[in-house]
Amino acid sequence: MKPATPLVLLECLVAGTSHRPDLPSHEAELHLGQTLYLTREADSKYDDWAVQVHTHPVTDAANIWLGYLPEGRNETVARLLDAGFPLVARLNHKAWEDDWLHLDIEVLMER
Repeated sequence: MKPATPLVLLECLVAGTSHRPDLPSHEAELHLGQTLYLTREADSKYDDWAVQVHTHPVTDAANIWLGYLPEGRNETVARLLDAGFPLVARLNHKAWEDDWLHLDIEVLMER
């Protein structure tokens, strides 16, 4: 039997990539189709539903913090993460626009 296709919960850009100073030196390590990891930042003073996007689990030394799910589009994902659902993301597109690294992702939930 063929494995179930993950459910796409959200398609969005990663917000805040221009505020990640080390990101330009790591851009070459990002590959289309790559799994990305989501971490709740429940104590954020700017966004009650803040969700960080990472290249690896935060405990991994190779991890690079890429940015956030966009404010205003992150509440459902944040609530699912808070409830213990194992969500990940997938990198669909990357491109430089001046000094901004445009990262287009899908947030996925296994069925």
